[in-house]
Parts: sequence; C-alpha cells; structure tokens
Amino acid sequence: MEKTVTIIGAGLAGCEAALTLANLGIKVTLIEAKPRQMSPAHHSDDFAEVVCSNSFKSNDPCTAGGLIKQELRILGSELIGFADSVRVPAGGALAVDRQKFSQLVTHSIKSNPNITVINKTVESVDLDKPTIIATGPLTHITFSEFLNEMFGKKMYFYDAAAPIVSKESVDFEHAFTASRYGKGEDDYVNCPLSRDEYYNFVTELLGAERASLHEFEKGEIFEGCMPVEVMASRGVDTLRFGPLKPVGIVDPKTNKRPFAVVQLRKENQSGSMLNVVGFQTNLKFMEQKRVFGLIPALKNAEFLKCGVMHKNMYIDAPNTINKHFVLKNHPNCFIAGQLSGVEGYVESIGSGLVAALNAYRTLQGKEYIELPECTMLGALASYLERPNQDFQPMNANFGLLPPLGEHVRDKALRKQALSDRAIEHMKILKSNLFSK
Repeated sequence: MEKTVTIIGAGLAGCEAALTLANLGIKVTLIEAKPRQMSPAHHSDDFAEVVCSNSFKSNDPCTAGGLIKQELRILGSELIGFADSVRVPAGGALAVDRQKFSQLVTHSIKSNPNITVINKTVESVDLDKPTIIATGPLTHITFSEFLNEMFGKKMYFYDAAAPIVSKESVDFEHAFTASRYGKGEDDYVNCPLSRDEYYNFVTELLGAERASLHEFEKGEIFEGCMPVEVMASRGVDTLRFGPLKPVGIVDPKTNKRPFAVVQLRKENQSGSMLNVVGFQTNLKFMEQKRVFGLIPALKNAEFLKCGVMHKNMYIDAPNTINKHFVLKNHPNCFIAGQLSGVEGYVESIGSGLVAALNAYRTLQGKEYIELPECTMLGALASYLERPNQDFQPMNANFGLLPPLGEHVRDKALRKQALSDRAIEHMKILKSNLFSK
C-alpha cells in the first residue's frame, strides 16, 4: 500500500514539510486555501509567502537566528537553500527577495511528482490519518473553530508588518547608505533625524489614529513584532534605543553619529523596494504616510505597501503536542509552523522539517528523531512541551540552550562555544538520521 501524508497549509512550514517528505519518496497531498480564499495579510497566490518582513535575521552562527539556520542547512532544509539563493544585501542578516523566494518554492512544489496540490478550505481533519497541520497563525475561522473545539482553549496574539517604500521616492539629500559598524557593503539606506526632528516624530506618532486601538490595548501583542507606536508609548526615548538607535552609524555629511536613524533595507534583489526596518504598525494608512513622512528622507516617499496588523493563532503547545511536534493523543497527526507555538520564519521552517522527518519515521515504523537539546532546534522543540501555565510563542534564543559544562565569562566566547557544540551535535544527528 502506498504511503501518503496530508499536509494542510502551504506556508513556510507546510512547504518545507512537503518537500522533505516528497524527497524521501513519500506521496504528499498538500491542501492550500489560496488563491480561492486569502487571509487579510496575504497578497500573493504563491506558496510560502513571507508576510511581515523580508529578513530571516542574522546569518552569524554565533547568534540564535544564525545558529538555527546553520542547523537547518546541515539537515538539508529546502527552504533555507532557496532563501540563500535569492538573498538581498542586508549586512550580516539573511534577507530575501520575497517574490522570487515564493516563486521558487511554488515551482518546486508544483513540479515535484510526489506532491499533489489541492486548493480548498479545510473545515476539519481526520486526526488518525498521517497529517501535518501547518495552517499558520492566520488559520481560516472555520478550521480555527475546529482546532479550538479540539484543544479546548482559544490561543492568539496580535502581530504587525512594516511598510514598504519605493527607493526612487527616498530623498537622498537626507539619507545615506551604510551598514552598522561597517558590516556588509553599505546595505542599508539610513535616514537620520536631529534631536528636534526625532521628538516631533515621536509626538505625532503617539497622537496618530490607529486602525483598531481598543483590541490591542489588551496586551496580546507579540513582543518580537511590537508596533512602533506601541513601543513609543513606553517612553519618549524608547525608539532611539530600539529600532532607531544610531549606534555604529556615522553620517558622512557631519562625520558624527545621528541623534536617531531610521533604516531602510532592500525588499527585492534589484533594490527598487525598501522595507522600513522595525516600523511594524497599526496606524491607519493615511496616518502612516503623514507621520512617517515627517522623517526628512521620507517626506515624499511612495508607500508601495502600508503596514498592517492582524490576529495570529497558536495552540497551547505544552498541553497539546510534544517535542516531536506530534499531538499527544493522536500519534499520526503533527502540528508545525507558528500554529505550534514557534515564532519566526526560520523557526517555522525548522518545525516543518522536524514534523516531516518524524512523520516519515512513523510511516517506517521507527521511533521519532531525538533532537539534541543542546542544538537550537532541539531546545526550541523542548520548550514547546515543557509545562507552562502562561505559554507564549517563542523565537530561537540562547536562553533556551542548556549551559556549557564549564563557565565561560566572555559573552562572545560563550556564544561561540554554544554554537560549536550545537553544530557538532547536529552533524552527528544528521550522519545517524537514516541509519536507525
């Protein structure tokens, strides 16, 4: 009898899972609602759409984001490979041309003979059949109601995306290209603000009209995607110690560090589109143009895409799944992506890969893979199953990793040692992965 797995959702996790299983010879039915039904945050018909930002964070393996990417490269992640192939300059970060990335993934999915794509909205699922649920944080309301009924608890938070402007509309009389501390090849467009310009901007930002303020006052906002106006409300200087920090940047016109600086990062490989870094927002569209236009370099900016805010759904992972991403009461059903409680693009890709490998091993009658907890991917997976009454989605971070056997006082050396240990153990896992 032919072995098949159904995957619901063609986002980052679902596509990684589909390609992983297909490449292992498993027949996959990939069910995706787009283009028949689009969520408020999605705009393209392509799969693996990158919604909030085009940055996959740092590529340095001595950072949490860089380490988990390196671990996924070792495991042969298809989507990280695609991201590497369509990267755009972003200093030490891995940022991608969103359109080309999604097009590559979509073509790979649709041209794979082991993958059958069905475009429809799923309302329920047979949990006893081999299935990976990767519908993402923007799960359709009908299926989310099914999940809520199944898990007995509604879980969600609010997320935001930053606006995108055209490069040709940026006033370079008030901007310059450079990377922080000279890392990279002048990959960022920097828009400096004087002291008066900064405080005027913050004042107008705090007084600007928001799209739906009353819902977000509940405190259900994910810290990693904090709207810029909410961040500003925490203190008048919060932004210039956050996304507008000028540290490591020198304005060539003054040879001095600006009081504050807004950075723009390439959104596509040609550089014609620029992402306003750290400016996730819930301001009304006209207010975004008015307030962000107070930044001198963006006075006449053309907003190709305004920032948006939306509700994201996730499960109560500690009471629902284990570190193998499998439902505790249904060993053939896996949850992957941000729905599982991981937060971030790369983390979602990693969860899809792990869920797929474990689904494959289940079909082979083998035990689940045991990710070493000293790896970033393993530590993140273990976090999901650890008892936690106040569970919140989690990004990769060094705080998840178990300590080293010996104390290393120097922070940089400690991270290097943690990274080296993780990579060594991941290489050992990879070499043994299909031998047992």
